Amino acid sequence: MKKQQGFTLIELMIVIAILGILIAIALPAYQDYTIRTKNAECLNVAAAAKLAVAETAQDRGGLAQITASNHGYQFAATKYCEKVEIAAGTGVITTTSQATGGNPLAKLQLTPTQSLGRIEWTCKDTGGAKKSQLPAECRG
Repeated sequence: MKKQQGFTLIELMIVIAILGILIAIALPAYQDYTIRTKNAECLNVAAAAKLAVAETAQDRGGLAQITASNHGYQFAATKYCEKVEIAAGTGVITTTSQATGGNPLAKLQLTPTQSLGRIEWTCKDTGGAKKSQLPAECRG
């Protein structure tokens, strides 16, 4: 009697089906991860704007004293971050990403709150991007 060598067709089909299921689950999660890291670049770039707002508010006497010209922050677009703007009178920072694959694009708004000589920042998305494509601190 001959011994069977190799795998049967049904065994190979089962393995391919299992791989297909795993890929169907993993691929969207990986795509969200890559878009999230691209969106996080805008948050990292905005750190310099946060510093400019904090220093200007401390120097001038509050967030209401921030104007379009006195904070000294200048932004140059990066591969994944289209713009970072500081609102006069409030210090609110708005970032717009240009991460490919993210639809709609993430528009992060960093809002400062000043109390007892320190500034706390809250982040939220105003562009309607998927929650899984936003940095963790901006999902709330």
